Amino acid sequence: MSPSTTETTLTITGMTCAACVRRVTTALHGVPGVQAAAVDLITRQARVTTTASVHGAIPQVLGRIRDLGYDAEPVADSQAHAIHERATMAESRDLARAAILAALLTTPVVILAMSHGSLPGTGSWWDAPLQILLTTAVMLGPGRSVLLAAWRGARHGSLDMNTLVTLGVLAAWSSSVVSWAQHLLGGTHHPELYAEAAAVILTAVLTGRWLEVGARRRLADAVAGLAALQPDHAERLVDGLPETVPAASLTIGDVLRVRPGDRFPIDGVILTGQTLIDAALVTGESLPTEARPGDTVHAGTLNRTGVVTVRATAVGAAATIGRIMASVVSAQTGRAPIARMADRISAVFVPVVLGIALLTVLGWMLAVPGLEGLRVGIGHAVAVLVIACPCALGLATPAAISVGIARAAQLGILVRGGAAIETASRVDTVLLDKTGTLTTGEPRVVDILPLSGMSEERLLHLTALVEVGSEHPLGRAVVRAAQDRGMDLRDAPASTVVPGHGLSAQVDGCTVAIGTSAWLESLGVAVAPVRPDAERLAEAGRTPLIAAIDGVAAGVIGVLDTPTPAARQAVADLLSLGVDVAMVTGDRAAIAQAVARDLGISTVHAETTPEGKAALVAEAHGRGRIVAMVGDGLNDAPAVAGADLGIAMGSGTQVAQAAADVVLAQGGIAALPATLRIAHATTRAIRQNLAWAFAFNLMGIPIAAGILVPSTGWSLSPMIASAAMALSSTMVLLNAWRLRFALRHSGIGQRMPADQSDLRPS
Repeated sequence: MSPSTTETTLTITGMTCAACVRRVTTALHGVPGVQAAAVDLITRQARVTTTASVHGAIPQVLGRIRDLGYDAEPVADSQAHAIHERATMAESRDLARAAILAALLTTPVVILAMSHGSLPGTGSWWDAPLQILLTTAVMLGPGRSVLLAAWRGARHGSLDMNTLVTLGVLAAWSSSVVSWAQHLLGGTHHPELYAEAAAVILTAVLTGRWLEVGARRRLADAVAGLAALQPDHAERLVDGLPETVPAASLTIGDVLRVRPGDRFPIDGVILTGQTLIDAALVTGESLPTEARPGDTVHAGTLNRTGVVTVRATAVGAAATIGRIMASVVSAQTGRAPIARMADRISAVFVPVVLGIALLTVLGWMLAVPGLEGLRVGIGHAVAVLVIACPCALGLATPAAISVGIARAAQLGILVRGGAAIETASRVDTVLLDKTGTLTTGEPRVVDILPLSGMSEERLLHLTALVEVGSEHPLGRAVVRAAQDRGMDLRDAPASTVVPGHGLSAQVDGCTVAIGTSAWLESLGVAVAPVRPDAERLAEAGRTPLIAAIDGVAAGVIGVLDTPTPAARQAVADLLSLGVDVAMVTGDRAAIAQAVARDLGISTVHAETTPEGKAALVAEAHGRGRIVAMVGDGLNDAPAVAGADLGIAMGSGTQVAQAAADVVLAQGGIAALPATLRIAHATTRAIRQNLAWAFAFNLMGIPIAAGILVPSTGWSLSPMIASAAMALSSTMVLLNAWRLRFALRHSGIGQRMPADQSDLRPS
């Protein structure tokens, strides 16, 4: 989001299907000043991006939504999830009452209709009017919301599942009224009633929506649990004195005391104390980890054993839990390409179904002469309208995406939208930055090679004294190595730095210079005695630092930016998924090749500029590859932004994270294979849901129209059609629930079992 735009979250009530989402989205895009709008059926929320210079855009947005017959209110991002939870609970209670009342009114209608006069007291003159009266009570009482939703859609030229249900209900009810009226006016026939079909249809729809709301709440359980990990209060130290303050009032730089059994309210760095930290509920890691001064801690994790003081580095929405929550809310409103395809199909689906229903009536009128043909045709048309309700189609994508994003969030993987999920499932090439992504980003001294007459201790001490004032990571590595050996660096002199070449200083009456061989040679130093050692270290992946004392080469120090413990396994896992892996780094070729060999990466692009990294992404695009770029620094941002899937490390720069579609906030590079596996499983579930929804309608509509009656006698009554329609939506939600179980118990985030076929690349 640029400084010239504003993003607002809205909560919307009254939406029931994908057509509602499409209707609201279209209306929002028509408001002046609205740049983007994403509406989510699962959360019943919208995220609207408006031009900051256009005043009054949000009031117009709210007015446009209310004109459509829905209600909308802006909410703070921090409150969006809680408001959604409250709204969902209220909706669940209302639908439960409506479904129960509808069932109570419908039961006697079904008993009367099914008895056909065989029960004592039935079949009398009051039988038909009682059925019609009770059905009317269902329509005007608990079922009124469905009819009103259809009316609102019709007023605005939009057809949706409510339209199909309402037309089916009205057709069944009106044909029953007409048949009863004909009987009262002297007809000899017994009235043919479909009142029970209308009542059962509405009861099934209300019951299905009730179950759907419950399923939506269960699907969001993993994310809802994150809110409970945020403590309400914290113990802040001011001039060493403790005070209890609301966690919401904390700021960066505050020093907090966290006691055993408390959760960390912020992201921060431990200043004093040691403890075990339990991150199971945040990251899924089962074993607690030891933390000492200098280690980082994350909001929501549990302090198990010791009292520690922590300096806050991120608070509120910027801390781990806040970022995960915001990511999930934002991601659920994203529209994946596969979801947009379903939306386009839904837009033409209802008119096509209405046409099929009309042809069904006409066909049966031609096949069966007289009023009997009309009666049979209406019955089949009602079944067509009911069974074709696109509830399952509208739920297919958001239900699965919600599960995938929630599981990723539990593992500290922030996925920005359904489109990112789908793209991740198709990635076939991964470009990996080296420093800070595959390596720790903190070089350490691994070799000290003095020439004869110079001890290791003396060489390290002299070079460390020169490097004390250096800000270069290699210099800091030398200083740390000396400090680890207990060397006294308090009398370090001021150094003269030549950027890109080296530095020098006067130490104990000697001139000590450290740098590249070319620079030292320019100072008159003969580097030939140390050149073989320097070349050997470079071939092994070390960065050689050549030291000279009083113009004479004294030795070489080898510094290595070591791969992270999880990097080798992560690369192996990516290769096992069939993904091509390449390293892209600005580091020297020899060092890059050595690290790549250690990790099992065969393709290396070294000494690459930021523009060169972006060019490599474009070149892979030109070969038809789906590219993911993983980086952590400012120099990676152009490539991250240009890739099909940009992935940033959680420890990286804000620029890289802002350009990314996925942020690996926890676990580092180890979380990358889990990201792709979650995407594969989620996309597979979406395809299964869509396949089920389409196949159900393709098979159900012709049977409901009566195409099998002449050959087999098989048909679907409106009541059975309504039950089948509810079953279709239930199957989609159950598949999403199955996906949640599979992701939770598959080992994703640790290791992928070989027999988890549902979780392999699709």
